[in-house]
Amino acid sequence: MLKQIDYQGSLEEVANKFQGRKAEVSEEVNKSVQEIVNAIRKEGDSALFSYAKKFDGYNADKNNLLVTRKEREEGLEKIDENYFRILRRTKSQIEEFHKHQLGNSWSIYKENGVIMGQIARPLERVALYVPGGTAAYPSTVIMNAVPALLAGVKEIIMITPVKSDGQVNANILAAAEVCGIETIYKVGGAQAVAAVAYGTDSIPKVDKIVGPGNIFVATAKKICYGMVDIDMIAGPSEVLVIADEKANPKYIAADLMAQAEHDKLASAILVTTSESLVQKVDEELEKQVQSLERREIIESSVSNYGGAIVVKSIDEAFEVSNQLAPEHLEVLTSAPLAQLPKIKNAGSIFLGEYTPEPLGDYMSGSNHVLPTGGTAKFYSGLGVYNFVKYSTYSYYPKEILADFQEDVVTFAKSEGLSAHANSISVRFDDEKKEK
Repeated sequence: MLKQIDYQGSLEEVANKFQGRKAEVSEEVNKSVQEIVNAIRKEGDSALFSYAKKFDGYNADKNNLLVTRKEREEGLEKIDENYFRILRRTKSQIEEFHKHQLGNSWSIYKENGVIMGQIARPLERVALYVPGGTAAYPSTVIMNAVPALLAGVKEIIMITPVKSDGQVNANILAAAEVCGIETIYKVGGAQAVAAVAYGTDSIPKVDKIVGPGNIFVATAKKICYGMVDIDMIAGPSEVLVIADEKANPKYIAADLMAQAEHDKLASAILVTTSESLVQKVDEELEKQVQSLERREIIESSVSNYGGAIVVKSIDEAFEVSNQLAPEHLEVLTSAPLAQLPKIKNAGSIFLGEYTPEPLGDYMSGSNHVLPTGGTAKFYSGLGVYNFVKYSTYSYYPKEILADFQEDVVTFAKSEGLSAHANSISVRFDDEKKEK
């Protein structure tokens, strides 16, 4: 099942496995989503309710769009205390990690009277998109909500699709309860993204949309970007495991399959110095997959987008990883902590055989909203900083501007911007006349 990739110093084939897996957005999908966005923008609620009925079978109106307190309580009754404990523990872990990302305002006071600085302020209102039905991930609620809460976002609203019965997944309600999210709208898809991007009579416009969704949701986020900020356009998930000859093949196989079960487009790649380890991992894959519920998806993913690369040294393994810039990177070597400085490009890093990637999906503390498809070379995972905006400020006394004026005027004129130059020089016209 695990094909060995003929590396030979070229990463082209491997890179294609990671970066060529994005589902192509067809002309039809783009056109359909653009029509939905335009309709919501022009018609507001009437279009929103119409699409909710068409795509989800839910007869939405202004009176039943918002989850009521009674509906929340009925849903929460289905959740046992142990699951609430797990959710609270998860939230605590995420908080402990993300509180160190808090941005600060600062000021510089110079002896000549100049003051310069930066003001960090949270976004006012953020929408969290949460898939509904079988693809319901309460972990994503916490991963997105906690950094926003720590940043100080004043209002977090949730949008999530429902079926004709109008019921929101109970686990999602529980995660929202733990995070203190009280405003939940029963609407999803491209129409929900457009609604929070532009605002309707029933749903307020937000500053940013975060959270995963299908191709229609992702396309709507892309189209609405600029009117509203978004987290990222994430592609299929991926993991890269660096392992030496002493690594446990049973653990490696389990970790590769944990990522492969997400999607038939998911990628799971092993980079190792040991050919015999590749064979042992393959044997474990064949053995362990037999008992897994998502066997078909795993086998398709591993066969089409997985593989093993045998390199000459662990240093070369890190070179391969840095070129691929994986979403998730596991380091299963004898000294994983000592090798951390070798890693330049990765969304999230998991060091040692007792830090498997699924721990990060739930409660290691780090965020699981991460860049995919090689974009970890220039993107970061979701954090508190994604919910903060920064304003800079400066104050210059007249005598200091006088010292700068000739240089600024010359600079402005070199760019052909005479009004810019005039804005500076006009402030000293009186002094020039007196001279």
